[in-house]
Amino acid sequence: MPLTPRTLLRATLACLALCAAFSSTASPAAASENQLSMMMDDDLLVYRNDDTRDAALRRMKGLGVDTVRVTLLWSVLGDEVLKTKKRYDRFKRLGAENPRAYPSAVWDRYDRLTKAVDTLGMGLYFNVTGPGPAFAHTKPPKKYKKDAKWWRPKPREFYKFVQAVGKRYSGTFRDENDGRGRLARVSFWSIWNEPNQGGWLRPQWLGGKPVSPEIYRDLYAFGRRALVSTGHGNDTILVGETAPRSVSRKTTTSAMGVRTFVSEFLCGPGHRSAGCSRFKKDGPVVATAFAHHPYTRTLAPSVPEKDPNSITLANLSELGTLLDGLAATGNIRSGMPIMSTEFGYETAPPDPFAGVSLQQQADYIAQSEALTYLNPRVAAHTQFLLRDVLPVKRFKTGSRPYWGTYQSGLFDAQDRAKPAATAYAFPFLAAPGAPDPATGQPKTTVFGQIRFRDNVPPGGTPDTVQLQFKPADGSSDWIPFNAPLATSRLGYFFASVDTPGRGLVRAVWKGAQIPFNFTSAEKPV
Repeated sequence: MPLTPRTLLRATLACLALCAAFSSTASPAAASENQLSMMMDDDLLVYRNDDTRDAALRRMKGLGVDTVRVTLLWSVLGDEVLKTKKRYDRFKRLGAENPRAYPSAVWDRYDRLTKAVDTLGMGLYFNVTGPGPAFAHTKPPKKYKKDAKWWRPKPREFYKFVQAVGKRYSGTFRDENDGRGRLARVSFWSIWNEPNQGGWLRPQWLGGKPVSPEIYRDLYAFGRRALVSTGHGNDTILVGETAPRSVSRKTTTSAMGVRTFVSEFLCGPGHRSAGCSRFKKDGPVVATAFAHHPYTRTLAPSVPEKDPNSITLANLSELGTLLDGLAATGNIRSGMPIMSTEFGYETAPPDPFAGVSLQQQADYIAQSEALTYLNPRVAAHTQFLLRDVLPVKRFKTGSRPYWGTYQSGLFDAQDRAKPAATAYAFPFLAAPGAPDPATGQPKTTVFGQIRFRDNVPPGGTPDTVQLQFKPADGSSDWIPFNAPLATSRLGYFFASVDTPGRGLVRAVWKGAQIPFNFTSAEKPV
C-alpha cells in the first residue's frame, strides 16, 4: 500500500536523520559526491525518429542528466541478417564479429544516437544484451519449446556480436552512411540485462536447481573478453544489471532472488551452480561496478520489501555487504562500487491498476536521491523513464493489457510535466528537528541538488541556493533566511539550519544563464 503523508514524513525524517548523522561523522567526500545522474528511455532514444530522439536528449540535458543508458538488443541486429538468404550468406561470409556483416541501415539508430549524445556533451552507455537471433541460442528440449527465444544463449556467438559492437564504437570506425565520418567512441558498457529474470534469460531453474547464474557467468566472461579485444579494456564495464525481486516458484521462467543469483554466480558457500571451474581458469570477475535495479512497486524508497530475498533502494547497502562477503571466494574484489541503473515509479493516473500518486512519485524521487547520496558506495542513480509510454491500443481501452506499458515518466504521454519533473531537476527535502537547546530556535535539515545546472569543473566556482520561508499563519509572503548554501561540484547541498518558525520552506536558485531562476517544491516544517 502507498504510504500516508504522515508515514512518508516519518520516513523522510529518518532518511534525513541518517544524512545528519553521516555528515557529522564523515567528510563530505565520503558521500556520493561524484554520483552520476543517468536516465533510460529506449522508446524515445532508439525506436522513434531523429527529431523525437534529439528533443528527448535536449530535455534530458536540461534536467541535468549526465549519461543516458540504452539497450543495444542483440536480436535487433541479428534478426535482420535472417530476413533473406542473400543477407545471411553475406553475414556468414564476413563473420558475425564484423560490423559490416549486418545491414548498414540497422546500425543507423545507434550510430545517430552516439553522434547526438556526443554533440550535447553527454555520456552514453550501452547495455549489450539478448535475447539474440535464433541461431545464437541452444535448442531447448521439446517440453521447453516455449522458452526457445531465451534459452541458453551461446557464449561464443555472443562474443562475436559484442566484438562487432566494440569495433563499430571504438572511435575509429567509419560510418557507411551519413557522411562516412568516424563514429563516436562508446566507453561505458554493461553485459546482459536482468539475467535473474526469465524475461531476459532462460532457464532460470531446472529441476529445482539454479541455472541462470552459470549461463550468465559465461556470457559476462565472453562479453567482457570481446570488449577487451576491441580496445575497450580500460572502459567502464558493469556486471550484474540484476532485477530486485524474486518469486517462490522454481521454473524455467521464475525470477531468481538477487541474493541467490549473486551467490550462485560467484560460487559462494553452498552453491549448486555448475561451471565454477571458470574462475580457476579465468580468474575473478573484473568489472568497474556492480549494476542493480533497486525498484520497488509502491513503497517509499526508504521502506524495504517484505521478501527477504529482495534488494531495493531501502536495503541497497545489503548488496554491498553480500558482494564483500563473497569476496572471500576470490571470485570478486571487495569494495566494488554499486550503480543503480534502473529505478522509477509508475503513476496512477494514468494507469488505474498500478502505481503511486503523482505527488508521491515526486516525493519518492527526491527521497531516492537523498538515499543514494547518503550511500558512499553508490556511483550512479538512473531514472526510468523520461516520458510515459502510450497504452497498447490493440487491447480494450482501460483494460489491464491496455495499460501494460510503463507509466514511470517525468512527463505523461501527452508530454505534460508531472510534479516529478521538478523533483528530478531540483530534488529538495526538508525535515524539522528538535529546537536548538541554546537558542530555542527551530532547526530544519535540508537536502537537495540543483541537478539542472551543469556540473562545475574542478577548481570552478560552485553555485549557491537561497532558502526561503513562508509562515504558517500567512503573516508574510516568502522571505529569505539563512546565508546562501554553497553546492558541491554536482550541485548537492545539505545542511541543518535555524528556521523562523513553522510554515513552508523552499530553495531558490538564480543566475545569469537559462533557466535564470528555478524554485524547488515547497516542504512543510
